[in-house]
Amino acid sequence: MRALLVRTRAAARRAAAPARRAAARPQLPRTVRGRRRLLRAAVLACALALLPPAWVHASTSARVHTVATAPPAPVALVLGAGLWDGEPSPYLAHRLDAAVELYRLGRVRAILVSGDNSTRDYDEPTAMRDYLTARGVPRARIVRDHAGFDTWDSCTRAARVFGVSRALVVTQRFHVPRALALCRAAGIDAHGVAVEEPRNLTWHYGGLREIPGAAKATLDTLLRPDPHFLGPREQGVHEALRR
Repeated sequence: MRALLVRTRAAARRAAAPARRAAARPQLPRTVRGRRRLLRAAVLACALALLPPAWVHASTSARVHTVATAPPAPVALVLGAGLWDGEPSPYLAHRLDAAVELYRLGRVRAILVSGDNSTRDYDEPTAMRDYLTARGVPRARIVRDHAGFDTWDSCTRAARVFGVSRALVVTQRFHVPRALALCRAAGIDAHGVAVEEPRNLTWHYGGLREIPGAAKATLDTLLRPDPHFLGPREQGVHEALRR
């Protein structure tokens, strides 16, 4: 009798399983009015998602330049973009190449390299400095920021820790608007130097990342949080400009 009862319950559960799975799946509205409401909600969500990128681009477009057209500024702020086997990644190398040209053309007198040095074995700013010195930039003109963990940290530390008030921000074109918006929010009179890249998979991935990145940038601009590590005021940029 007990075995029969167990088999009956098991059969009932198997019979009810398709209905449970169907109920768990999201169901589209069955009426025309319901579908219209769903469409309006989807359009509104897309519009809200695109508002931050639109604001970032609109507020900075007049300040984006190439190396050849960039206005002079005391400092170039080069943002980190990762290391490959201890060397600058291709994107980071291209940013550093642009900074070398800015220095050679006399557009800037010092270069602040800002990146991640969260562990002893990962030292992005030192790799950036070594890349620049190997290409002729004097070491005395290069200042390292070891706590540039993201774009906001790099911008706000440049202003609050290193005393930068005017700078050229060097990064890829898809990243320049957000970097400019954040640096200006941090109190820096910033212009951007856009580094061009082939429009391959990496480029498109970077562009897609800017959508949520712009949303975070909007919050950082409004809230202006402290960086992960603020630290005391440093004189490195001031001393580099005096030499």
